[in-house]
Amino acid sequence: MRFELGAYSFGVAGRDSEGTMVTSAQAVRNVLEQIRVAEQVGLDFFGVGEHHHEQVPVSAPLSVINAAAAMTSTIVLSTAVSVLSTDDPIRLYQQAATAAIVSGDRVEIIAGRGSSTESFPLFGHNLDDYDRLYADKLGLLLAINSQERVSWESPFRPPLEEALVVPRPEKPLKVWLGTGGNPGSTVRAGTAGLPVSYGALSGTPEHWGQLGTMYRQSAAQAGVDPQRMEISLASHGFVGREGRATKQRFQQHEMASFALAGRSLPSRWESVEANYSPGGMVFAGDPVEIAERIIDLHQHLGHQRQFLQMDIGGMPHRDVLASIELLGTEVAPRVRAELGVSDDL
Repeated sequence: MRFELGAYSFGVAGRDSEGTMVTSAQAVRNVLEQIRVAEQVGLDFFGVGEHHHEQVPVSAPLSVINAAAAMTSTIVLSTAVSVLSTDDPIRLYQQAATAAIVSGDRVEIIAGRGSSTESFPLFGHNLDDYDRLYADKLGLLLAINSQERVSWESPFRPPLEEALVVPRPEKPLKVWLGTGGNPGSTVRAGTAGLPVSYGALSGTPEHWGQLGTMYRQSAAQAGVDPQRMEISLASHGFVGREGRATKQRFQQHEMASFALAGRSLPSRWESVEANYSPGGMVFAGDPVEIAERIIDLHQHLGHQRQFLQMDIGGMPHRDVLASIELLGTEVAPRVRAELGVSDDL
C-alpha cells in the first residue's frame, strides 16, 4: 500500500506574528527551505501553490519547483494548484516537463480552476468563461501530455496543427484535477480517469468520504480501471508539542489569513473548535492526535496522499520548519505503521 504525507505553501510575506517584515523575495526563499527540510525529515511530497497577492506571493510555482528539483533527490514536487483557467497549457507543460527532467521524474501538476480569481483580470480573462476555460485548457494539457505533436481547436486560442511541444520527460507527467470539493469537478475527474486532489478547509471526514465514493462511482460508470483512481487531500494544519496551545495559536494565524483574503469568520475559539477537533478538517495539534486523525480520515476517504499548509497568517518561518520536522519524524511513522506503509516508500 502507498500513502504519502507532505506539506504545501503559497509563500507568506507581510509581517509575521513577531512584527518582523517578511519580503516577497524572502517568502520565496523560505518555501525552498521548507522543501529542503521536508525531504530531510522523510516527507514524501511538497506542493507549491499559485496566488497573485502580496501576502502570498508565489505566483510562479513551477519556477520554485524547478529550483527545488535541482536541490532535492527523493521528494515528489507538485503545483498545488496551477490555476489552469488563466494559464497557457503549452507553457505550463513545458515548465513542468523541464522540472521533471531536472528532478528525475518527481514533478506533478495539480490543475485547478482557481478558488481565488485574482489571476483572471491580471491575465485578461473573463470570469464568465470560468468553467469553459478550464475544461478546454485541461483537455489541451492532457493531449500535450500524451503526445509530442498536438492538433487542437478552441474558441480561446488560434488552432494548433501538429504542433511540436518539447521537452519531453522520460514518462508522461502525472496530472491531477484539483478541486475544493465541487461535486461536478469530482464527477469530471472520475469520468476522465484522472486522479483528484481535494482542497479541504472545512467539512467532516464523512463528507469527504462521500465525495470519494462519488468519484469512484463516476469512474466505474465510465469504465475506468480502478487502479488509475487516486485521491489526495490538502488541508490546513500544524504540528506542535502541546495540543490545545497549538490549536489556539494556529487558529489565530488562520483567522488572520482569512481576514486578509476578505473572509468574515468567527474570531472566538469556541466557535471554530469543531473544525479543529477529530470531526473537523483543520489538522492542528500534537503528533499523536494528528496521526490518529489522518488515519481516521483515511478510513472514510481511502486517500493516497495528504498534505498540510502550515505557513499561514504570518506564522514565523522557524515554527513552520519545526512543524514540518514533527510531521516527518513523529506523525509520518505512526501513520505508516498503522496503514502498513513501508518507511522506504
